[in-house]
Amino acid sequence: MMGITVADGVESTRDALEAAVRLSLVPGVGPRTRKSLLECLGSAESVFEAAPNILRQVPGVGHKLVRTISDARTNIDVAAELQLCSDNDISLLLDTDDGYPKLLSQIHDPPGILYLQGEIRPSDGLAIAIVGTRHATQYGLQQAERLAEGLARAGLTIVSGLARGIDAAAHRAALRAGGRTLAVLGSGLLEIYPPEHRELSRQVIESGALMSEAPPRSRPVAGAFPQRNRIVTGLSMGVIVVEAALRSGALISAEHAMEQGREVFAVPGRVDSRTSHGCHRLLREGAKLVENVDDVLEELGPLFASAPTDDGREVRHPAELQLNDQEQAVLDAIHQEPTTIDEVVTNSGLPVHRVLSTVSVLEMRRLVRRISGNQVSRY
Repeated sequence: MMGITVADGVESTRDALEAAVRLSLVPGVGPRTRKSLLECLGSAESVFEAAPNILRQVPGVGHKLVRTISDARTNIDVAAELQLCSDNDISLLLDTDDGYPKLLSQIHDPPGILYLQGEIRPSDGLAIAIVGTRHATQYGLQQAERLAEGLARAGLTIVSGLARGIDAAAHRAALRAGGRTLAVLGSGLLEIYPPEHRELSRQVIESGALMSEAPPRSRPVAGAFPQRNRIVTGLSMGVIVVEAALRSGALISAEHAMEQGREVFAVPGRVDSRTSHGCHRLLREGAKLVENVDDVLEELGPLFASAPTDDGREVRHPAELQLNDQEQAVLDAIHQEPTTIDEVVTNSGLPVHRVLSTVSVLEMRRLVRRISGNQVSRY
């Protein structure tokens, strides 16, 4: 998906893009400061037009940052940055673009700009994050692969951070299953980290997208990775933690997911394994225990908005991805408003005894509910 960079001939759009890129390149302006600036001043363009005394009134903006923002008007070469993106097939997606991921836009501090290689599709709204330790055991790698492959085959996009261990296992399993996967970097897209995952990153681009809020030449620094994790979970309906020590970045992802109102799942492990302690703590604190794909699909609640699948269906609940043809036919015959069983029989073309038994199955999966003895509706 090309970003706003292709909108040639639209002067206001070009100005907005250049100002957003300039702001992303200002040292000291992270997601929270950027949000404060935009809330107070309205747009990235207005930030660079504001007088120093106005900038100083923005929470979190001190004298040093005011000076840095003022200097950025002349000492940041935005044209060179845009040319670098163009030369490397990197598109830019602003949070004001129609193609910006809806789930991500709903978090407290969404990135104002995403640097992107590959394509984000509307169907990627059906996404689940799989994260875990870089120092995974064979057991952890097997569980990450099993879940990622099963969920990808069910139609979910797998999101992770391209790190060693669990992240890489999840991406690779999704690719093997012929599914889609999104990788969020803590570095710039031209500074792949770890470097041995360059080939994996190319495969992700072909079957999904590689993305970062950092400019393309940004080097990997420790503080960027916890910040990156909020994007991993922000793109997803929920996060599965597969192996994590008590001091693990995967637990930071779980915290972000909780703050964002997303489901948190954990895979249990050996009680004597250090890499299981973080997952077991999450389970004690209320995370959902995961043994198989159905545990995930059945627990995920209705979507914020219906999401299209690649085959053209509109899905309102992830559990719909596991339906057989008969179950799908009955579900399609039931509306949001009360629908009589007779209407379901007529619209589905199935005999009444099959409709009744299938409605019971859909009830158990929390896709429909009975309004009365003879009426049902979708959630």
